[in-house]
Order: sequence, then C-alpha cells, then structure tokens
Amino acid sequence: MLFLSKISGILIFLSFITTLYSYFFQANILIISGILAWMAFFILFPTLKNKRIIIILLSLSILAFFICYINSYQINLIKVFTVNQYLLTLLIGVGFLRLIAIPRKDKNIDLPKGKQSFIKTYLSVHLFGSVINISSLILVADKMYKKAPLTNAQIVLLTRAFASDAYWSPFFVAFAAAITYAPKLETSTIVLNGIVLAVLTFLITYYDVIKNKEFNIKEFYGYPLSLDSLFLPILLALLVLITNHFYPEIKVIILISLFSILMTIVILPMKKSILESLKILKFHITDELPNMKSEISLFLVAGMFGISISSILIGLNLSLPFEVFDWQIASILLLIFVFLAFIGIHPIITIAIIGDFLSGVNHTLLAMTFLMAWSTTVSTSPFSGLNLTIVSRYNCSAKEIFKLNIVYAIKMYFICTFCLFLLSKYLHM
Repeated sequence: MLFLSKISGILIFLSFITTLYSYFFQANILIISGILAWMAFFILFPTLKNKRIIIILLSLSILAFFICYINSYQINLIKVFTVNQYLLTLLIGVGFLRLIAIPRKDKNIDLPKGKQSFIKTYLSVHLFGSVINISSLILVADKMYKKAPLTNAQIVLLTRAFASDAYWSPFFVAFAAAITYAPKLETSTIVLNGIVLAVLTFLITYYDVIKNKEFNIKEFYGYPLSLDSLFLPILLALLVLITNHFYPEIKVIILISLFSILMTIVILPMKKSILESLKILKFHITDELPNMKSEISLFLVAGMFGISISSILIGLNLSLPFEVFDWQIASILLLIFVFLAFIGIHPIITIAIIGDFLSGVNHTLLAMTFLMAWSTTVSTSPFSGLNLTIVSRYNCSAKEIFKLNIVYAIKMYFICTFCLFLLSKYLHM
C-alpha cells in the first residue's frame, strides 16, 4: 500500500504540472490532468478515514447522471472531471511553499505573553496563513501546544485568524473556489471588501478576549512569527500582482500555482544543498502530497456532484426563484450555506451545486457570498477541516470550539449581510 501511495503522489504532481502546461500551451489536454487526479483519488480511496460523504456524493452523482441519460439532458463530460482542477492546482501549489516557508528555530523557548502577544500572534497566523493556508496555523499551534494544552483564548485566535483569510486572500483555496464558479468577479472589489471583513473579525475577536475575564488575556501565551517570516507571502503577492498587471488575462489561480512551484525550486537550493533539495522535493511529492487525499477527494467528488445536479436543473429548464440577485437574496443564500455547514455539508459542495445554476447572476456579489460563507462557517462548524485538525492534533473538544465561536459567527453573519447590502448598492443592484 505504501508503494501505491507513492504512485498516487506522483500522479498528483503530474496532474499539477499538466494543468499548468495545458493552460499556457495546449488547453485540450486539461482532461489528462483531471484523469491523473482521479486515478490518484481511486488509489487513495481505501485509505480515507471518513468515506461516508464521498460515497454518498459519488452515489448521488451516478444517479443524477443516469437521470440525465434517460432524459437526454446534456452533460459536459470534460467539465465533470476537470471543473475543480484549477482549485486543486492551487491547493497543490501552495503546499510546496511549506518547504521554504518554515522559519528558523527560535533559540528562546519562552513564549511572549499578554495583549501585545495576542495581537502579534493573530497577525502572524492571519498574514502567513493567507499564503500557505493551514500550515501557518499548525506552525504556531504546535509551538504553543508544546508549552501547555491550548487555552480557549488560543483556540479563538487560531480559528478566527486563520478562517478570516478566506474573506480576502487570493492565495486561499476559498478564493479559488469563488473564481471557479464566478469567474467574472471584480477581484479588487472582492479583496477590498474581504480585507474590511478581516479587520472587523480581528476587532471583534480582540474585544471578545479582553472583555471576558475567563480568557485571562494578561496570561495569554502566543507565538508571533518574526518579520522575516513574512518575506515569502510578500514576495509571492508582489510577483502575482505585477504579473497580473501586465498580463491580466492570466488567471490569478494559475499565477499563484506557478510562482509557488518556481519559488520553491529557486529558494530551496539556497537554503539547502542541491542534492538535499532534490531529496526534500522527492519526499514531498511521494509522501506529503498523498496526505492531501481528504481535500483532493472532496473537491473532485464535489465538483462531479455539482455538475451532475446542475445538468439536471439546466435540463429541466428551471428558472431562478428570484428576478434579481440582490443583497437580500445573497443574505438568504449565505444563511443557507451556514446552516448546511453546521450539519456537515462543506461549503465547496454547496458552491459546486449552485455555481453553474447561478452563473447568470452578478459574479462579484455571488463570489463575495461564497467567501463569506466559507470564512464564517469554517471557524465554527465542528465538521470543517480547520476544526477537525485542531480537535485531532491538539486534543480539543469540537463542542467547545463551537461554543466559543457560535456567537461570533452570528455577529459576522449580520455584518456580512450589511456588507452585502453596501456591495449591492455599489454594483447598482
């Protein structure tokens, strides 16, 4: 099984490389990228811990395709296998950044303490996480967990600081999902709105921990990353922004994925020897990439399920249950997203189902709704990958995390609704 796992890692890497090649040179081979990813999925499927949702989605997809077949509804088979391919490419690409993003070991084992520590640690998790995703949270949480079990204040910081990246970061997997299903979005508008929401998240969180004596902020131990640790996120952001300025037709997802692997190839030999760098890259491809099996499986199967359901909806020639997609409809959609996430349905599944069906509405407002749903739910839902990681890795209680963040989630829902109202007015809707 170990041999097959290594093979799956190679297939995932080939899928990544083929996707980049197809985008720039030969678009019609994107299907090969998808097939390689699906091959890796089938190899890794027996090793998945939580197969239930994957099996359910696969079964429903097959049933939906059968309904499409007997009713002669059109099915885009290429899209079935590739709809989330760029999203997966981003996920794989930023994974390589972990090889060069880990800061040097601190000589001082004493962790900083108090309000300033909370602020600096929050910003570290948020800014670093905006590029390398959950690796930043694990990096900081591991450091704190070595000293003592995570406190409620630390859990609140980790979940909210990381989850709020989804509001605005183009390097975050949530943004990739939004672009996949709402490609005509206005990136600058989305990022600006998202940054405002991220700032409000911080202010709400900071107020929560200083007003509640149970959090005991004076005794808070954090782990602020040094300034040089932020060099990588800043460099990647500059490369993407500059390239996007001169070549705006290139997808941001592709730019991030491309620069992630190029930066790793260039910077890693500067930190290690060429021979050691090759060993690290080989280990990452054959041993680390297969560990992404849960995310890869979910995104592949959710994409297939979304296409199968949207094929039926389009085949039935159903009209939208509203005339104008404005802030009121968006806020209702957001509430549905939140509810479904709290009962175990990942936002990517909901996005995949309605993405194609709502392709005719304003993509900026739709994408912002997607990002709000992702960020608000991932910090609170006991079923989110973020909280499952914290529960399993740091021996925390999913119920306790939910209790710590549910009031925050409710606050953010109403703030997001107001933001959707303003955005709707700005877009003249």
